[in-house]
Amino acid sequence: MARLAAKEGARHLAVSTVVFPFRACLFALALAIAASSAEAQTLKPYKDDLFSYAKVLDQEDGGDDLTVDYQELRDINERDEIPERRVKRAYVSLGVKNEQVNETLDIGGRALDVTRVGPDRGASFSVIFIHGRSGDRRLGANDFSFGGNFNRLKNLAVANGGVYYAPSVRSFDTAGAADIAGLVRYASERSGGRPVVLACASMGSFICWGVSRDASAVAALSGMMVMGGVSDPDFTKSAAYKAKLPMFFSHGSRDSVYPAEGQKALYRSLKAKGYPTRFVLFETGSHGTPVRMTDWRDALNWIGSR
Repeated sequence: MARLAAKEGARHLAVSTVVFPFRACLFALALAIAASSAEAQTLKPYKDDLFSYAKVLDQEDGGDDLTVDYQELRDINERDEIPERRVKRAYVSLGVKNEQVNETLDIGGRALDVTRVGPDRGASFSVIFIHGRSGDRRLGANDFSFGGNFNRLKNLAVANGGVYYAPSVRSFDTAGAADIAGLVRYASERSGGRPVVLACASMGSFICWGVSRDASAVAALSGMMVMGGVSDPDFTKSAAYKAKLPMFFSHGSRDSVYPAEGQKALYRSLKAKGYPTRFVLFETGSHGTPVRMTDWRDALNWIGSR
C-alpha cells in the first residue's frame, strides 16, 4: 500500500484507505453470515440424556455406519408407563401443544389433512413425517407413543424456530407421492426457501422414493430420512440421486417386514460412490424400533452439516 502511495500520490492513498476497510467489512460480514448459517444447522439439545443412542456397538465409515445397542426390556418396558402405549412423563414436555394445530391444506387442488407444530410462515427449517400403512396424521402427532420420540421432535422444532408437519397420506402410490411433493414445496415457500427434511417410516418409504423422482420437490429438500422402510433399487435413476440429496437410514436388525439387509445394501452402494449417506442399525430391533429410537437431533444435525 505504501509503494502504491509513493507512485501514485496521496490522493490514491486516501482512496485505498477507504476501500480497504470497506473490503474488510464485507469480509467480516461474509464470515458472520457463514457463522450464522452454521449455527442454524445445529439444533439445541432437548432431553439428550434420555433420547441419545445408549451405546454404539460398532461404527464404520467415519461414524456414518452405526450399530446401536437396543434392548426391549430397557427401551420399552423401563421407558414406558404402559408398554408401547404411553411413555413415562419425564420423556415429554406438553407445553409444545400450544403451538399445534390441525388444518387442511390445498395442495395442487387436492385437500391434505396435516397436523402442524410451529409457525405457519418464516420457520427456520421444516420437518415432514410420513406414517406407514393404516396410519394418519395422529400417529406423528402422538406425544406419548413410540417412547415420546414425536414429542421430542415437536420440541426440537419449536425451540429452534422450526415447524413440524405430520400429514395424513391418502395413498402410497404416485398420487400420494404427488401430494407430499406438493407439501414439500409448500413448506419451502412458507419458510422462504429454508431447509426442508422429509422423513418416511415403514410403508411411508414408498412416498419418499416417489418424491425423490420429483425434481422440483428435490430442489426444495435438504435431506431425506427412511426409517424401517423398503429399499429402492432404482434410486440411482432419481432426481434426488443426481442432486446428491443427503440420505439418512435407520433400521432394526430383526425387522421381519422390510429386512435390514436391503436398506444396508443400498447404503453401501451409495457410500462406495461417495454419496452423502448415513445408516443407523438398532441391534435386535424390530420393524417399529427406528421410529421409537432414531435420535432426531442427531439425524437432523447430520443432514444440516451436509
